[in-house]
Amino acid sequence: MNKSLHHRHSLQRLAQVALASATFAMAAVASPAFALDNVKVMIGANPGGGYDQTGRSLGAAMIAAGVAKGASYDNKGGAGGTIGLTQFVNSDKGNPNALVVTGAVMVGAIETSHPPVTLKNATPVARLYADTMVLTVAANSPIKTLKDLTTQLKANPGSVSWGGGSKGSIDHILAGLIAKDIGVDPKKINYVPFAGGGEASASILGGHVTVGIAGVSEFLPFIKTGKMRALAVTSKDRTADLPTLKEQGVNVEIYNWRGVYGAPGITPDQRKALIDAVVKATENKVWKDALQKNDWTPFLLTGDEFGKFVDAESLRLGTTLRELGVAK
Repeated sequence: MNKSLHHRHSLQRLAQVALASATFAMAAVASPAFALDNVKVMIGANPGGGYDQTGRSLGAAMIAAGVAKGASYDNKGGAGGTIGLTQFVNSDKGNPNALVVTGAVMVGAIETSHPPVTLKNATPVARLYADTMVLTVAANSPIKTLKDLTTQLKANPGSVSWGGGSKGSIDHILAGLIAKDIGVDPKKINYVPFAGGGEASASILGGHVTVGIAGVSEFLPFIKTGKMRALAVTSKDRTADLPTLKEQGVNVEIYNWRGVYGAPGITPDQRKALIDAVVKATENKVWKDALQKNDWTPFLLTGDEFGKFVDAESLRLGTTLRELGVAK
């Protein structure tokens, strides 16, 4: 009798243990599995611009998606983001919770100034989105179409002044690619660099430059109100229903893309966790809202594939910068 009672108690105890562990397992599945503790985001630009919005939007989306407990941001502007990259590579080696924001601008800056620290010293995680670029003229400009622009450029390259971001920027590269495609020497491009979007739009509207280049989102308000006329966008398909360069016979497609790299010296498992966490964040409403608000086009590519894309982009942008005479 005692024996069987003891046996029954043992079975009950076993059942309780089994139930408890099953409940624990279910709870573990239900609660967000934090891939990262606090994610540390290095932003190689001053607050307020595209790099800054990218880093902060991604950090917020990672928290909202439950893949990071918190996020901290470090803004280190200068030299196209390469100063921030150098600090990141030197101070975060082996840190599985660290990310640095990168993009076409940084790739161009690396090709121009050949810094000792490049993206080869960090770990490719994910390309996030593309910012399509647009060519615009003032509403009262005698240039009505892309054809008008290319005709004038062929006849007298110096008579066309291009207003855009800093020398060697993605805007400058776009002007070089268009010239090259229509058979004009990129070194003859008359490029006028501006410090910020506000200065560029004022110059276009005032007719101080022939044509302006910026991200679609920056010039869209002026295009919608009819103050600027859009000649072409740089995407494969129409953006904001504006005609592309390609559909008008200029074979150029380029984006001001942005993405993130991880620290050097992280393990393959840590890298996978980082990629998974970033991908989860891009599926979150917080990220999707940021895409919509900023007119960013999703352009996700991860890991080694992203690394290969950056290598190809470095070659393409670097070649154009050398042809423009900006890079050696």
